[in-house]
Amino acid sequence: MKTIIARKGKGSKAVLGHLAALITAIAWGCSFISTKVLMEDGGLTPVEVYVYRFSLAYILMLLITFKKILANNWRDEIQFALCGVCAGTLYFLTENYALKYTTTGNVSLLSGISPIFTTILMAIVYKVRIKNGEIIGSAAAFVGVACVIFSPSIAQGLGFEINPFGDLLALSCAVSWAIYSIAIKRLIPLYSTLFITRKLFFYGVITALPLLFVQEAPTHFAAVFDLSHPQLLINLLFLSLMCSVMAYLFWNGSMKLIGAVATNNYLYLQPLVTMVAGYIFFDEKIYLLGYIGCALIIGGLVMADKLNIGKDKEYIQNAINLKK
Repeated sequence: MKTIIARKGKGSKAVLGHLAALITAIAWGCSFISTKVLMEDGGLTPVEVYVYRFSLAYILMLLITFKKILANNWRDEIQFALCGVCAGTLYFLTENYALKYTTTGNVSLLSGISPIFTTILMAIVYKVRIKNGEIIGSAAAFVGVACVIFSPSIAQGLGFEINPFGDLLALSCAVSWAIYSIAIKRLIPLYSTLFITRKLFFYGVITALPLLFVQEAPTHFAAVFDLSHPQLLINLLFLSLMCSVMAYLFWNGSMKLIGAVATNNYLYLQPLVTMVAGYIFFDEKIYLLGYIGCALIIGGLVMADKLNIGKDKEYIQNAINLKK
């Protein structure tokens, strides 16, 4: 009887983990809309959007978790700094500046490779074999992402452009997120999700502040809080509350419940969500190839998740063995 109850408990935790990852993917998929409003209507630079968003998120998290400031030891503190840089400053700035040197489609596609990098790095670090079916599921989801992103350009007869510098920046964005997923893995069992999320915001902000101070463009901090243009403040609050505080709490909690590999596979849903949001808010068309891409993404996620069952236990056990 105890075994049956334990299995049900584990099953409910898995459902919560998947639900948290799904909600986060939806929030992050919609974040491009709010970022676009702040940059186009408010004139904010990519660095400003990132710093204001994460600074507000950090202040809110500090109000909730102010009793414990430092990690248990300096090794963990340094690892938190690495996670903050990779999941914050490096990820967002390489993604935003890649848009200056290559197409939006290329950035969306190449930055979306992070689940593949995460799976590979996880297998290397924790000595776990990647199953063929899991590779097929991830590949199907990735092809689906490509279909969603490039369906408009293909329908209009436009081709795929290669811009080496911008494309490399987008790839760096994907690698930085994969490194974060590996680095946070050891910290998740040792600290609460609230503490982890707050530390990520802290190191993300302090490593990006110098870039804000040296930028040539003027800052637009006052404009954001100008209530005569409330859409700027509303979109910043959405990015801070929903796409930062809630999303990172849910994402880190999801990794604790279902593992880094299964959680990161939900990143494939972001272009799909962005496509739907563009249709709703900007009347952007959805082409046949986009629908095919949706089917491939969902099918690939289901396949990869089913073949990932139990794998996180292997990661944890191997991590313990490596620590010994």
